[in-house]
Amino acid sequence: MSDGLIELDGVEKVFDVRRRAGLLRRERRQVRAVDGISFTVPRGEMVGYIGPNGAGKSTTIKMLTGILTPSGGRLRVAGIDPSRERTRLARRIGVVFGQRTTLWWDLPLRDSYQLVRRMYRIPDDRYRVNLERCVELLDLRDLLEVPVRQLSLGQRMRGDIAAALLHDPEVLYLDEPTIGLDVVSKAKVREFLRSVNTEQGMTVLLTTHDLTDIEQLCSRVMVIDHGRLMYDGGLAELHAVGESERTLVVDFERELPPVELPGARCERVDGPRQWLVFPAGSSAAPLVAELAARHPVVDLSVREPVIEDVIARMYAESSAVV
Repeated sequence: MSDGLIELDGVEKVFDVRRRAGLLRRERRQVRAVDGISFTVPRGEMVGYIGPNGAGKSTTIKMLTGILTPSGGRLRVAGIDPSRERTRLARRIGVVFGQRTTLWWDLPLRDSYQLVRRMYRIPDDRYRVNLERCVELLDLRDLLEVPVRQLSLGQRMRGDIAAALLHDPEVLYLDEPTIGLDVVSKAKVREFLRSVNTEQGMTVLLTTHDLTDIEQLCSRVMVIDHGRLMYDGGLAELHAVGESERTLVVDFERELPPVELPGARCERVDGPRQWLVFPAGSSAAPLVAELAARHPVVDLSVREPVIEDVIARMYAESSAVV
């Protein structure tokens, strides 16, 4: 394995599940939630870890934090075996689970942060600097005296992210950090994560169903399905693997028959507007030049491919092979 802050080598997690097989009989079967996953994340990288429900994303995160013990393989975070030295590792990682809060429900946000300071024994000077930075960037100043139970979902999520970073972790695990958030809250969370990654060099592993998070934050993405790693690489390469397409939306001066251009096809016509699709890896410039030379163009725009469609194709191809 190459050197990395996070290292997995053939990691497996198998659960024993019992289910009713008759009036008085139960049968046991094994469910392989994670099936021989290997990858390395170097220090300072922000990686998207995506897949459908039940793919094994959260199980992987729980093994990386020491909540679950792997059934097989080797796993290290900062050189530490999470399941054997969970307390030692806790001082070096931050975790945010979108569906659960680490804050104290009936306490004001400020008091929750004071408890975090004591648990992690954060020096006073470091605590003040980190708290001020989180409060400023996550827009929490007016919420510090508000009990957690009175916060909206977006406010609580921002509060949880701040709590996870007060002790200066080397690694931040985010499991659905923008789930259920409004557009404004999502933008604030994304900008903050981009900041801690680029300015502090924090390593971030992000699992999410909101693929806009991945597009805006991560240069590397890993796709997991049925516990297996299907893809590990850049976003551009993911589009190539999924045969994704860009769309050129063109408004002509008048209604025209479907335009034919080399390397593109007309997918839709609505009056003077036409939708021309072409491979995501190709440049739109030659198409635009050709269109302008042939026809009077009023307006045009390029729509980037939707990653959900790319991954859906990958899943469909994987299922067909199986």
